[in-house]
Amino acid sequence: MFSISGGSPIYMQIISYIKRGVVSGSISDGDELPSRRVLSALLGVNPNTVQKAYRMLEDEGIIVSRSGSGSCVELDAEKSGRIRQEMLESDVITVITAMKQAGASKEEAAALIEKLWD
Repeated sequence: MFSISGGSPIYMQIISYIKRGVVSGSISDGDELPSRRVLSALLGVNPNTVQKAYRMLEDEGIIVSRSGSGSCVELDAEKSGRIRQEMLESDVITVITAMKQAGASKEEAAALIEKLWD
């Protein structure tokens, strides 16, 4: 399930985990998420942290929470595509930033990507 690692705030890690699950297909429309209380206990974090992540996912329209019945993923092809594009852009920006910091040119970066693609 979820695991916590350093780097970004925990609530952002939870959001990223769920979005990556959507992109990979391991999380699908209608899947039920652990309750806020259960997930906070599993991760050993404050329930407010999980609440914040779930609220942000609700604001994006990725999950729906119903009183007494928990939270479920609510996706269609458009939302899934948007999430995929968002995750790809985020990952590419991270790679480009690292390559620029290492002094690589755009041509060197493209050649390296081409070489390592397969």
